[in-house]
Amino acid sequence: MSAPAAVRSRPVGELLRQWRERRRLSQLELSLRAEVSTRHLSFVETGRSAPSRDLILQLSEHLDVPLRARNWLLLAAGFAPVYGETALDAPEMAAVRAAVRQVLTGHEPYPAVVIDRAWQLVDANASLALFTDLVAPHLLAPPANVLRASLHPEGLAPHIVNLAEWRGHLLGRLRRNVETFADPVLSDLLDELRGYPGGDGHDAEPHGAGEIVIPLRVRRDGRELVFFSTVATFGTPLDITLAELSIESFYPATPETAAALHTP
Repeated sequence: MSAPAAVRSRPVGELLRQWRERRRLSQLELSLRAEVSTRHLSFVETGRSAPSRDLILQLSEHLDVPLRARNWLLLAAGFAPVYGETALDAPEMAAVRAAVRQVLTGHEPYPAVVIDRAWQLVDANASLALFTDLVAPHLLAPPANVLRASLHPEGLAPHIVNLAEWRGHLLGRLRRNVETFADPVLSDLLDELRGYPGGDGHDAEPHGAGEIVIPLRVRRDGRELVFFSTVATFGTPLDITLAELSIESFYPATPETAAALHTP
């Protein structure tokens, strides 16, 4: 399991310190949570002490380090990775695939999509065509990235009525993913999307009184369809593939949208 060059070139203590600082914890706060002496934690971070495999996993748990990055920490310390990464089409993933497909088909006639941590399209239900029919084919060629397809000038962006607001929402989610995963691939994607036209979300109109979510407003066939979305993830995953999958489901936010989607 290969780690990024920025990880391979650094000692494990420095990487652990970076994760602690990323989570905005002091050495004292982390030592109390992980029940490790502050002195020992300091020695680990400065390289004066070599952490055990169990300590790396213990600190990773309290720092909420993603499973993939936990493996990178173990590799940096000279240990074998702990967490596997099973292909979704592997036989042992049959129950997972069936569950995902049940969620997707059960959500019809509303759109639902499965993405990985890089926002690449993994699966979707037929109703996603409400959006993808408006996107240039080259943006849907595998591996399609749903953020790129959403915000690219040849993607869904020209059909989004509240583009500045929705763009700001998506970029905010991606920024949080960059902070969570510390992945240069996500950072590069964020830089790319920031270069697309449509504003940064700060120029969006103020939310109306009583609004509780940021809606997605899409103009299609002369009608404005309004949606809100929910995101579901797998609980207590021990496999990297599962840990990085999420299902985003779109629901009609107005009676008119619901009626339009239920009309053959």
